[in-house]
Amino acid sequence: MGSRSGTRDGIAAACVALACLLVPLGVLAGWAAYGLADTGRYVRTVAPLASDPAVREAVTDAVGDEVVRELEARTEGDASVAPFVRDALESFTRTDAFRTAWEAGNRTVHHAVLHALRDDTPADGPVTVDLAPVTAQVKQRLEADRMPYAHRIPVEHTALPVVPAEEVAGLRRGYRLLDAAALWLPLAAVALAVTGVTVAASRRRTLTAAGLGIALGGALLALAVVLGRRLTLADLPDPVHRPAAAAVYDALTAALHTASWLLLAVGAAVALAVRLTGRPVLRRRRPGPAPITYSAPTPTPARTRTRTRTRTRTRT
Repeated sequence: MGSRSGTRDGIAAACVALACLLVPLGVLAGWAAYGLADTGRYVRTVAPLASDPAVREAVTDAVGDEVVRELEARTEGDASVAPFVRDALESFTRTDAFRTAWEAGNRTVHHAVLHALRDDTPADGPVTVDLAPVTAQVKQRLEADRMPYAHRIPVEHTALPVVPAEEVAGLRRGYRLLDAAALWLPLAAVALAVTGVTVAASRRRTLTAAGLGIALGGALLALAVVLGRRLTLADLPDPVHRPAAAAVYDALTAALHTASWLLLAVGAAVALAVRLTGRPVLRRRRPGPAPITYSAPTPTPARTRTRTRTRTRTRT
């Protein structure tokens, strides 16, 4: 019996450990496949960033440099337009038109990338987008503000690369792997957890271990989000735009961060509830033989013994 219980506990421990490992991986895959890969949800997530000062400053720098470069080429090196362009863009980023352009630009880029990842045809070039509609909105706004040379801003339908050609195939394989993992990892984790609890000799102990394992997985997932943020910001070549990149990273990983803390809370609650619900039910024992009791002989009174002896002598 002892070896059989040990085997069952070993199988249960292996199943629960694998389930606890798959839970945070399943959450990560689901976040990538159903959170980042949904265009509508992605646009709703990044839409509030249009009001973030760091994001507005980064957009002003990036778009302003490109506009100034194009205007200087068309006006024979007139550098006096740079301050006007920057002031106009800073004013533009505080308007509703900028928020509309921000959402439209993000929707266009996300749709193009997602279409490339889901396309089955071999990639023969980079993923490109056409931002002419967004540029047209910016030009219209600048012309309304009477900015000098605004009418000379070109609105051309050009293919702007957003993903290099050599990275498309790898990203496509990664996306398909995450798409499959988002479905099968949670199912596998549930199946392993149920199997482990079912075959365990001590189910309460196994449930407690499963709760603690899920809580540990949630804590590790939260730590991974924090480390990913540091590594992402450290790899940026331009430290000036790190606040904007941090704001974008925080917005995109907000759901993942919430899910990690939810796993931590649920796992700890399960372990604590199992611990506090009472002791395990004891096995009923078969009744054993009744104990043998010995009673001491009752002493005979002295008068009774004397009468017995007298009667014996008389008979004799």
